Amino acid sequence: MSSIISRIPSNPLARALFCRSLCTATETRTQKLERIADELLDLNKIERHDYVILLRYKMGLNRYGPAASAPGPSSAAAGASAAPAAAKEKTAFDVRLEKFDAAAKLKVIKEIRAFTDLGLKEAKDLVEKTPAVVKKGVTKEEAEKIMEKLKEVGATVVLE
Repeated sequence: MSSIISRIPSNPLARALFCRSLCTATETRTQKLERIADELLDLNKIERHDYVILLRYKMGLNRYGPAASAPGPSSAAAGASAAPAAAKEKTAFDVRLEKFDAAAKLKVIKEIRAFTDLGLKEAKDLVEKTPAVVKKGVTKEEAEKIMEKLKEVGATVVLE
């Protein structure tokens, strides 16, 4: 038993992961959760940050919410249900500005301001960080009108 204890890592996070497999059947769930909570509280700020990143990764989450396909046994079921959803016609589109002529920069900014509620500075920043999504979740007809106007002033636009 003492040889096992000497092999337990000194890092609290690694110790928690290592000890997880050594939990005995006599330890109740409440005791186990209290032990894990105590070990998490012993972590410093950097270790807590690393733990949160690791936990999100293991749960299949990214910075902006759930991943497109979460890892694990549910991914096979999700793949089967994704086929009927793909058969539906897409109703909401994103208009993405890919590039534009340098001479037409002002015209592009004016057109973007015409169909969005952005101010001059916000529209300019949006155009300067090209490629960028200009308008999200619009109908196909509206997206095509926006594309037409931007192409007239010298921009390359793509529907997503």
